[in-house]
Amino acid sequence: GLARPWLRLLAREGYRVADVLDRLNQLLLDDATETADAAARALVAADGRPAPPGGPAGSGGSVASGGSAEPAVPAAVRQGEGPQTRFLSLLYGELAPFDGGVRCTLASAGHPLPLVLRAGGEVLTAAEPQTLLGVVEDETYTSGSFELWPGDSLLCVTDGVTERRCGPRQFDDGDGLASALAGCAGLDAQLIAERIRRLVHEFGEKPPEDDLALLVLQTD
Repeated sequence: GLARPWLRLLAREGYRVADVLDRLNQLLLDDATETADAAARALVAADGRPAPPGGPAGSGGSVASGGSAEPAVPAAVRQGEGPQTRFLSLLYGELAPFDGGVRCTLASAGHPLPLVLRAGGEVLTAAEPQTLLGVVEDETYTSGSFELWPGDSLLCVTDGVTERRCGPRQFDDGDGLASALAGCAGLDAQLIAERIRRLVHEFGEKPPEDDLALLVLQTD
């Protein structure tokens, strides 16, 4: 939810796919910096003194056991704590139909990589791994483009799919997701999604602990 308004704004302003990730990365870092600055100002206003353990924190300040009043310190800057850095994994792209197919431009930031299932059964990785957003200052993100032809399918998933556990093993160990997708050759988009979801559920004895989200796009 945090990134959606920013993504809509950047898309409306015509940023290219890789530039959207660059801008969003900087927005997250700037937001974290503003939060840290606000916390530091609050701490300075309190003369650097943490609130007493168990003491109330309100707009009027807290009262020490000796009866003297001292300014309240927000919970985020009390002793041993600090502002939380926000980071984000994201798969972002654009689709441009043309006569006979669709041109896809994708960029991944710390997200499970999308896969392409060709009509003939070959499975390809459709993006390069890159750093999470909101972690590295001045990171430069890149995108890649490819074509989907009739019968090709694009699979995008969340880490609830790739990191589904069965004991020490994860579903995507040994390219497990790519192998599962290869077994979907000849299926339509809905059946591919249903098959992958079923295989993920069957991988472990217990129900999945994380949300499972899949997106399958297939070219007619």
